[in-house]
Order: sequence, then C-alpha cells, then structure tokens
Amino acid sequence: MFIKAYETEKVPVWGLTIQNEPMAKQIWESCIYTAQEETDFLKNNLGPTLEKEGLKDKKIIVWDHNRDMIYQRATTYFSDPEANKYIWGIGFHWYEDWSGGTPMYDNLRRVHEAYPDKNILFTEGCAESFDSTRYNAWVLGEEYGRSMINDFNNGMVGFTDWNILLDEKGGPNHVKNFCFAPVHGDTRTGQLIYTNAYYYIGHFSKFIKPGAKRIISSSSRSQLLTTAFKNEDGKIVVVVMNQSNIKTPYNLWINGKAAACTALPHSISTLIL
Repeated sequence: MFIKAYETEKVPVWGLTIQNEPMAKQIWESCIYTAQEETDFLKNNLGPTLEKEGLKDKKIIVWDHNRDMIYQRATTYFSDPEANKYIWGIGFHWYEDWSGGTPMYDNLRRVHEAYPDKNILFTEGCAESFDSTRYNAWVLGEEYGRSMINDFNNGMVGFTDWNILLDEKGGPNHVKNFCFAPVHGDTRTGQLIYTNAYYYIGHFSKFIKPGAKRIISSSSRSQLLTTAFKNEDGKIVVVVMNQSNIKTPYNLWINGKAAACTALPHSISTLIL
C-alpha cells in the first residue's frame, strides 16, 4: 500500500484525506464525490481496508473543501454510524469567494457545536493570482491572520498552509495555477523572499504550542480581532490583530487586572502571560 511504502522509507504518515475538493471540477487532477458517495466509499472500502492492513491509527479527514458547504456535508458523514467511526475530523479551505461570497466562519462553529467530538482542520489556503510586484502587499498576511483567528475561535484545531515555499513564478505548477506562498525562493539568484504571510503565521506557530487549549478572548473594538490559548506549561498566549487604519489603544484585561496596550494600524501582536 501507498502508506506502507512511505513508512518503509522512514516517512511517517499521520493521516489522509479521502479527496481534495470533492466538489471542484478543475483543469488539474480532480474527482467529484457527493457527500453520500464519499460516505459510502469510507465505510465500505477505505475504513475497512485500513483496519485490515493494521493502519487504523491513521487519521481520516473528510470533505477537504470550502467552509460554504462544510455543515451540510458534515451532517451526511457524521449521521452514518458505520462511516462516522472511522472519521477523525473534517477538513476545510478558505476559497468561498469562488461564488462571489466572503468567508463563512460561522459554518465551522455550527459543525463544532453539532459534532464537538470531531476535529476541524484547515487543510489548504493560499493567496491566488501570483504577481511578484506584490511581494510586500500587507493584505497577504492579513488574509492569514483574519482566517486563523476566526477559524480558531469557531472550533478549528490546526492550520496547514497550501505551500509554505514556492518559486519566483508562484510555482512550479503543471497547469500554471501560480499562487503566493509565505516564502518564495528565487531559483535564479538563490534569494529567499519572506512575505508578510510568513510573519503573520509566526504569531501563532511560534507561541501556541501543541496541546494548547483555546480560551475565551473577546475584543471590545470591532477593528481588533483576537484569539487566546493556554499552553500546557500554563502560559497564556493572546493574539491581537488590528485590521483597520485606526491606531487603537486597548487594555488586556483578566479578572479585574488590566495592562494598557496599543494596536497600531494594520498590525498583529502576540502577548504572552
């Protein structure tokens, strides 16, 4: 099997997704699954095969597509007891704008509330339409920050970038679907170019440790987005993102004690207690 071949070469496989974007008919590799077809394949084929091969510890992720349909798909997967027993969690992407819409963060909360025992994992996101003149565009990082804060607050347990490193063309890509990445490597010069997204991701990945538990963090200013976690060592990590042009003073308040802070326009900060 594919998994065993990888692990024979000392490459551990943590888990797998049934199908990337099962509702997308693309010019690149794709395979359409309805929710029922995906459920049937899981309970009749994939799940039993992994068990038979001694691989039932591998995490199985369903959906792996956008937030827009995540609740509807979840109700089909998780209401089938034979399929449900194999599912570790449900994956999602951030491309709701394909239909002209905006991010639908609340749909994650609906899944989390309805199925609190299932994990919600961000499995892909990138800024599309690569243009090397926009390496320093601040919106690249803000897209990551806005998504991560809202998604964590609505039940997400982890975040995976689409490609952490691409070349100076936004590839390589065999169908010319060139995109931004947090880091670009110029193959002509050997230069590494760090976009704002790299540093925005760092405000989470450097300080929120594996095993951390999300705790409530509530903003009293609409221009400020915030999330907070308690690490296993007891430290509290609070991320604050100012998505506006307004310099915003605020107080970090816990149980009647407060510390004065300021969020500069279009900034992100991490506070550790």
